[in-house]
Amino acid sequence: MDFPGTTVVTGAAGFMGSHLVEYLAGKGCKVRATSRPRKDTSFFDKLGVEFVPADVTKPETLRRLFDGDVDRVFHLGAICNFSTPYEQLYPTNVQGVEHITALALKKGVKCYIHVGSTSVYGGYRGRPFIEDSMRAPQDNYGRSKRDGEDVVWNALKEGLPAIITRPCTVYGPRCNDGAGKAFSRPTAITAIPGSGRQRLSNIRAEDVAAAVEYLSHLDAAVGQAYNLSEGYYPSVEEALTLAAKAFGTKPPTLHLPLWLVKTVARIDGYLAAKKGMIPDLEYDAVQYLSDDYIVDNTKLIKTGYRFMYPDFRDSMQQMGRWYQDQARSPNA
Repeated sequence: MDFPGTTVVTGAAGFMGSHLVEYLAGKGCKVRATSRPRKDTSFFDKLGVEFVPADVTKPETLRRLFDGDVDRVFHLGAICNFSTPYEQLYPTNVQGVEHITALALKKGVKCYIHVGSTSVYGGYRGRPFIEDSMRAPQDNYGRSKRDGEDVVWNALKEGLPAIITRPCTVYGPRCNDGAGKAFSRPTAITAIPGSGRQRLSNIRAEDVAAAVEYLSHLDAAVGQAYNLSEGYYPSVEEALTLAAKAFGTKPPTLHLPLWLVKTVARIDGYLAAKKGMIPDLEYDAVQYLSDDYIVDNTKLIKTGYRFMYPDFRDSMQQMGRWYQDQARSPNA
């Protein structure tokens, strides 16, 4: 499939969304970026990208996104944390999907690409997650992403040419939220949760952007789900050590029992909630550290996609160089 018309990107001001907008602009695509209204649109202005403010929870603000020659939609607009209650996640992560898919159907777009999450699988069950693995989310965020996915599966039955993608932990330049921030900038992490031998699945934001754009051109991808994950699965201890070396901080060596980490997370969550904030250490996120968390990317690889950052070890070295460049030239 080719897309000579306008490509709409929701959640464009977020971490992953900004990388996708940047990638599409670099390929010369005509992009209409959207997120909630904001005063500072300089990021989009510099890229020559049209920014149209809208709110996925308010359908009346979304219609203008589909004005003109829109032929492709990437939906990334979502609340992405483990601390928000389901009833507060639902209007954005589920109803927001209903609003966008309904408009995409009405417009007759060539392709709708849904950027979801591997949290729909829930806790690890002893073998790598594949796209056909049972979806059994263990937290409110995962349940909201599963329910949002179900909206897309139903829209497919109505004729929407949709593709579902499931990124795992996303890290990379400009990441300040979620588990990926531990591998994106210097942190104050001084201890290793549990044994540290638990293996992780990660993916660079640049590869999320490139992979979803790549899949949008494949007719055979419509109606399919794809895991987005690198092919190297570092242990928690290895990942934290690589990140510390990349950003010039002291690698953690102390191991804390997971029960203690969970206790600290509960206290951190309580204190953060009183301030109306999302804690750095979220209890439901710590739950994923009880075992390995391996996400299989074979299906994506078989489409012919080639990762820019296939190996976490090499990627962290590049992240270190990027961070040093930023420190020398903060306005670059």
